[in-house]
Amino acid sequence: MLAVKLFRRSRVVRNVLFIAGALGPGFITASAGNDVGGIFTYSVAGAQFGYKVIWPLIPIAIALIVVQEMAARMGAVTGKGLSALIREEFGVKIALLTMIGLFFMNTFTTSAEFAGIASASEIFGISRYIAVPLSLAIVFAFVLRISSKIIERSFVVLSLVYVTYIISGFLAKPDWGDVARGTFVPSIDTHDPAYIGTIVALIGTTISPYMQFYLQSAVVEKGTRPSGLLASRIDVTNGSILAIVVAAFMIIANAATIFVFNQSHAAHPIVVTQASDVAVALQPLAGRFTSALFAFGILNAGLFTAAVLPLSTSYLVCEAFGFEAALDRRFSEAPVFFTLFAAGLILGAALVLVPGIPLVAIAIGSQVVQGVLLPFELVLMLVIINRARVMGVYGNTRTANIIAWSTVVIVGVIALYYTYTLVAPVGHPL
Repeated sequence: MLAVKLFRRSRVVRNVLFIAGALGPGFITASAGNDVGGIFTYSVAGAQFGYKVIWPLIPIAIALIVVQEMAARMGAVTGKGLSALIREEFGVKIALLTMIGLFFMNTFTTSAEFAGIASASEIFGISRYIAVPLSLAIVFAFVLRISSKIIERSFVVLSLVYVTYIISGFLAKPDWGDVARGTFVPSIDTHDPAYIGTIVALIGTTISPYMQFYLQSAVVEKGTRPSGLLASRIDVTNGSILAIVVAAFMIIANAATIFVFNQSHAAHPIVVTQASDVAVALQPLAGRFTSALFAFGILNAGLFTAAVLPLSTSYLVCEAFGFEAALDRRFSEAPVFFTLFAAGLILGAALVLVPGIPLVAIAIGSQVVQGVLLPFELVLMLVIINRARVMGVYGNTRTANIIAWSTVVIVGVIALYYTYTLVAPVGHPL
């Protein structure tokens, strides 16, 4: 009996270690989707509409897993990044247009991340003029001086910090019956443009074009091959599920506090205009510890994504034009790669420190570019992954194509509508 128990325990341990060992680019990329803009979107969704905006996260999770798995598979099979494949399969012009769009989107979004760092640090009494330059120096030194393996492991740790939002959700003491209904009973209010806009925003903020470019490049740099596809799929699935669970708990924390408060104080509701406002609002409603956890999560998200976004830009440009692109190279071996990384990082941080600059307009502008690029990028990915001369026997099966093309159509239509709602606002939180 003891031997059986030990065998079962050892098997469980092996399974846990296998899954933990599989955490890598897919886990990091999906977690990066919960950036400062994502925190704001999920938080405002919960604050405005309560638990009835949780259910869309289930189909969003499926779409995220499908898209991320395709990117990881292409990287493992071809040994090339997505921008390199786009250049080879569709020509320099298409690659250049994609590169320009992503460059501006990533730079503006990086600025939004530093804006989150600035506002969250001020909650802890640290001036943005100290916090932003310090964060800039830490990220740049970290990426330039540390080996790629340690960077990946550090990114995994930073991804796990998002668990603080799960803790915040429990500390908010939600009505779990209402949570279950909001999760498993779809509720669509077609007569409320703000609600429709919020659903669109949830999807638009979860699946970003840069995520696929970063993931595929990271898979290539890690040296993943077709024999490692199982571990890669576990990595992608784990990352996507954690990202969605964290998003759900952000909604839950704000639904249980701000939404409930506003329902009984309609004349004087709590109004949230930026991510840090959520942390401030939570303090009297859920306690100082919950508020501090939320603010810490914003700092972590800003720092984490501020590193990933410029790296995504560097990979994209270098792959498109054939420059060396690898974190495990020295500056002298990949000068263009690290120069682009530094430029994107510095420009993003500098914008935050310019007095009077319209940060909200910049953030919305980056989302507009994202909405235009996403369906375009997904179509290119599907065309490439179904070319036998590129993928061999690792292309999509008929079932995979049905799921993938359905995802493209749905996500594409929603992304374009999301763009429309940003250009011609219909009342959603962004």
